[in-house]
Amino acid sequence: MVDWNLAVATATRLVRPGPEVSRDEARAVVAELRRHAKASEGHVRGFTRLGTEEGHDTPVLVVDRPGWIRANVAGFRELLKPLLDKMQDRRGNTPGGAVMSAVGGKVTGVELGMLLSFLASRVLGQYETFAPATRQLPAGENGGGRLLLVAPNIVHVERELDVDPHDFRLWVCLHEETHRTQFTAVPWLRDHLEGEIQSFLGETDVDPMTVLERVREAAQSLAGGRPEAEEDDGGRSLVEIVQTPAQREILGRLTAVMSLLEGHADFVMDGVGPDVVPTVGEIREKFQQRRAKGASRLDLALRKLLGLDAKLRQYRDGERFVRAVVDEVGMDGFNRVWTSPNTLPTKAEIAKPADWIARVHRRTE
Repeated sequence: MVDWNLAVATATRLVRPGPEVSRDEARAVVAELRRHAKASEGHVRGFTRLGTEEGHDTPVLVVDRPGWIRANVAGFRELLKPLLDKMQDRRGNTPGGAVMSAVGGKVTGVELGMLLSFLASRVLGQYETFAPATRQLPAGENGGGRLLLVAPNIVHVERELDVDPHDFRLWVCLHEETHRTQFTAVPWLRDHLEGEIQSFLGETDVDPMTVLERVREAAQSLAGGRPEAEEDDGGRSLVEIVQTPAQREILGRLTAVMSLLEGHADFVMDGVGPDVVPTVGEIREKFQQRRAKGASRLDLALRKLLGLDAKLRQYRDGERFVRAVVDEVGMDGFNRVWTSPNTLPTKAEIAKPADWIARVHRRTE
């Protein structure tokens, strides 16, 4: 269904080269990022009161853009395997199914490669929750994941923003280390998130004609061709428009969880920042401006099409939720959010933190 090797080859061929640095500069950046990642463990653990003194069993990998591409293809391959196996079985029972799979796999591989080449120059860091271990890309035991820091992208952004490079690198590490702490300190979180994603994928229609009809409806909606009486999809991305009602319900829960995780990471890196990152105020202001405006018209269009605008809202809305809860009930009170899937905020509670406090802390007006 997907030619994964072609996806990697396409993405690495198309991805833009990183900023110019000498070999000595590159070595220094890699070494500093590793030091900051290690130091961030203690900073994040002390601020959030999550985790143990034993640290993490998940490796920190400082990678270039092709390295990030290879790691993400490995993750996609693992996460999408049940869905792709089901689609392969369905297609194998149709006339010419083998030929369709071979051709379709090449096409999908190229398309995935093009998407990854676009994203590979934008991601600063990433905690890979569902990362399988490979010879080139180790991962933690028992599905422990790995933390990726994309060195050329970090250097590119720190130069673009004209901020102190040492402070910026530590600031980025604080954000990504928070994600690693979330999943290593909350053992059930990975399985819960994987279950939600697999439920979402399980609702995917594997009938090609159904998918084609959905895409056609999405195209008409984006072009303004849908009847006025129908629901306005103008605020949704292409990804959201082609989903079933059941998938939208699951997506609502996933959105709430991702808003929590991203907002918590932003809150932590800003909370720790003043003590260990002297220029955190300048960095935050310039970085927020960069997030908001995007790099170009094409970048803005692609962000909208791929649903990346929702990602930006998750940072903002999630951080507001975390800040409001911590202000009201303190860090220990907020940490009750990690008790079980039942204490995670709903999408509505992300927008109204007081409702989550009332439900989880059993408070009345």
